[in-house]
Amino acid sequence: MALNRKRLIDLFIGNVSNAILHRILEMVIEDEIIRKYYDKEFFNSFNIAKKYRENINPIGNRLPEFSEIRASIVKKVKNELKIRISKGYKNINLNLVEPITDQILSELKVS
Repeated sequence: MALNRKRLIDLFIGNVSNAILHRILEMVIEDEIIRKYYDKEFFNSFNIAKKYRENINPIGNRLPEFSEIRASIVKKVKNELKIRISKGYKNINLNLVEPITDQILSELKVS
């Protein structure tokens, strides 16, 4: 069954948000075992997001909804990081969210 465009974009946003979250957590965690786990989760989410991106047209060009997609991703990631900070995670820099989001979105040919 084919998914509609809005649903594909929602799934894409969820997986990109998860990938960015794990990339940031990987950067701030000192324990090597946990870092490897976050790295693995990043690649899993990134690859799933890449598959969703391949199904959203136009494939090779910037998406018309770019600004809304970017804003939604940044909001989701910042909210999750704030939850992690309240749970006691240390050294999390919320200023990393936007540059990493831009980098990942450009890799996925969204921007």
